[in-house]
Amino acid sequence: MKGVLILQIDKIRDQMLDEFFDGILALESKEECFAFFDDLLTLNEIKTMVQRYQVAKMLYEKKTYSVIEKETHASTATIARVKRSLFDGNNSYDMLFKRIELEKNDQTNNDEE
Repeated sequence: MKGVLILQIDKIRDQMLDEFFDGILALESKEECFAFFDDLLTLNEIKTMVQRYQVAKMLYEKKTYSVIEKETHASTATIARVKRSLFDGNNSYDMLFKRIELEKNDQTNNDEE
């Protein structure tokens, strides 16, 4: 059925997962995010998440695998996995990167006024 989004995360979705995301959405600042994720995750887990995000951003910007490998130190397997999510996933990266770009443009326009 076209238009119905089937998420992998739905396989484990329950009240605890909903509460977890509600908690993240309740964070009000970057500093609160730093504190929360510092409490929640190990440094290696944080580094892994940040690396995947940077890989996605660079793929979105049409950077090559070799440039991405060099700048992020991600393996080609990680890059390929992120690429699958970026281009065949739920369009969440596209939505996020476009939203960030809009916010940057709005900020630039406000600064010029």
